[in-house]
Amino acid sequence: MGASGAVTRSTLRQQIADALRDEVLAGRLQPGREFTVKQIAEQYGVSATPVREALFDLSAQGLLESDQHRGFRVREFTVADYRALVEARSLVIDGVIRGIFFGPGLSPTQLAVYRDCLVSVRRRAQEAARAALGGDLDILIGYDLRFWRELGALVGNAYINDFLHRLRVQAWVFAVPYLRHDTRARDWLWHGHPDLVAAITLGDHDAVRGVMDDYSSHALNWADRLAAGELEHPGRGGQEPVAGTPEP
Repeated sequence: MGASGAVTRSTLRQQIADALRDEVLAGRLQPGREFTVKQIAEQYGVSATPVREALFDLSAQGLLESDQHRGFRVREFTVADYRALVEARSLVIDGVIRGIFFGPGLSPTQLAVYRDCLVSVRRRAQEAARAALGGDLDILIGYDLRFWRELGALVGNAYINDFLHRLRVQAWVFAVPYLRHDTRARDWLWHGHPDLVAAITLGDHDAVRGVMDDYSSHALNWADRLAAGELEHPGRGGQEPVAGTPEP
């Protein structure tokens, strides 16, 4: 996306929020980077109101921090924050798995719809795994978030799905600066998405739990590596202009 041009669609607030979130996930807006409503409004060629609303939305999602005098800053997550995110995610997912496999169960009609929906999720899983194995971080992040979002929708609880999505976005925000500067990043990109879909399709509780345990262990082992000082943070908060303009 180019840095010039005006946003013309009516959903300015959402477009700007999505564009800035993408910039953070891409590592172009790094942790600690500060900016004001005026700077973003001028960058995108829009009024201050939708920008301010978008920035407060991202603050509510835990991606930005606001300061009455300095404007907004991309949140800096610590290794401890990352661990807490992973642990919270694991606890919620564990409850979801228990609800699916030990709850009242699905009717034959619900089960048929469930399996049909897994066809789309399976495609996302394959693309995410391919990107992870190839070390393509940009492609992986997009497919990974969509995979979990669609898979979470099958649970039928929008509040749980939104909460888990927020945790995953925050975890990626923390991880991106490290992964982009790690020559061995490919070794630390989880690619078990197809295994999870296969286990869910079979209705195999033990297999589902095994894949999810691997998912969490993979993330926590990487956090151990960071805590041990094997990787240094590549730097924060450059002052280059915000790249990208929401597409019309």
